[in-house]
Order: sequence, then C-alpha cells, then structure tokens
Amino acid sequence: MPQRSQPRVRGRVSVIIPTLNEAWHIVSTVRSAQAGANTEVIVVDGHSRDGTAELARSCGARVVSSGRGRARQMNAGTAYATGQWLLFLHADTRLPRGFDRHVRRVMGQPGVVGGAFGLKINGPGWGLRLIERAANLRSWALRLPYGDQAIFLTADVFHQLGGYRDQPLMEDFSLVRCLARRGRVRMAPASVRTSGRRWASQGLWRTTLLHQAVAVAYCLGVSPSWIAKWRKDVRVTV
Repeated sequence: MPQRSQPRVRGRVSVIIPTLNEAWHIVSTVRSAQAGANTEVIVVDGHSRDGTAELARSCGARVVSSGRGRARQMNAGTAYATGQWLLFLHADTRLPRGFDRHVRRVMGQPGVVGGAFGLKINGPGWGLRLIERAANLRSWALRLPYGDQAIFLTADVFHQLGGYRDQPLMEDFSLVRCLARRGRVRMAPASVRTSGRRWASQGLWRTTLLHQAVAVAYCLGVSPSWIAKWRKDVRVTV
C-alpha cells in the first residue's frame, strides 16, 4: 500500500508516469504534462537501460526509481506527490492542452470521485478509428476508462482505496471499479493521444481480441498472474 508522505498543495495536479525503456516517447510525454498550471511531473523509472531517466530529468521532471511493474511504480510515485489530485499517465501518451483545467472542472462536480480522458491513437487507418470509438463508447456509457486514458482522482481517495493492486495487469480496471463504488466517474471533454505501437507490432485485430480476452478472463475471476503468463505465451507462440 502506498504511503502518504508529502503535504498536499490545494489545486495542484501531480502527474505520475511509470517508465521502462521509454526514451523514444518520454520527452514529449513529460512536456505535455508540464504544460499545465500548478502541476508537478513525477517519473517513476523501473531501471531503464536506454537513458529514459536521464532524458526525463533533463526536462525538469522529478525522477525516482522503483521495482518494475506498472502498478508498483505508480504506487511508488504517489509517495512523492504533493498534489491534491493524482493523474496517472502512460509513458507513450500525451495529454491534451488544458488538461489541468479539465481535471479541476471534473473533480469539482458534486459526487465525482475520479475521471479520465477520451482516447485517440496515433496512426492511420479505419481500424484504429473503430478501436478509438469503441473505447470512448465504453468509457462514456459504462464509466469504465482504462489506464491509457490518463485516470485521475483525489490523492486522499487513492490512499483510502489502498492504491493500485500490485498485479501484473488490469490494475487500472480494478481501481476504476473501486472508484465507481464510491461515487461518480466522469469523462473529461478532451482526449489524450497514445502511441499505436501495440497494434502495429502485434497486429490490429489480434491485439484487440487479446485485450478483450484478458478483460473477460479477469472479470470471470481468473488470476492476473495466470492471465499475464497466458498472454505472454500467446504473443510468443502465435
């Protein structure tokens, strides 16, 4: 469970970015987060070997080290966060202009305990556009955004929930479901832009079907560790 060790600054947004060998993306990601007013950027690096930490530090981000694992890294970053609100950002995803204003407006609505942004994916083709639409429909209709949509919430609520579960996948899904039991999860009227590398490297429909299979298995109660091993085996053998 993450430990709250920093005093909170009212109105501040702490952007926490877990990284592992993200030198190609980290500069643009950090700069998109630094564009907000009264924000801080914390990069939690899992011992990258490509200079990710050095690049992030050269951009002015606070860089800390952690054991590998996205959930573990994001939890570790919250110990250094001073913001009233936490925003968790994937290393290959850029925030929209004015993201900080969107966070404050969404979180200022009665009964809202968390939120996220719409999704846009870098890359051409109607297939990616369909995936964007499906993700945004799920998010708006079910109030169930995923981690690549920059989930945000108050720091106090995050710590009350015990942070992210230390599991190899679906940690974002689990957190949002917990949030939804405490209050409203709202979508900001703006979109993050994420890399299309997952779909480009593994194949558009194969990647999409694999993601859906993982989500279904998790909802059915299959162990995240078993799902992670199965997903790795599928990627290697297929």
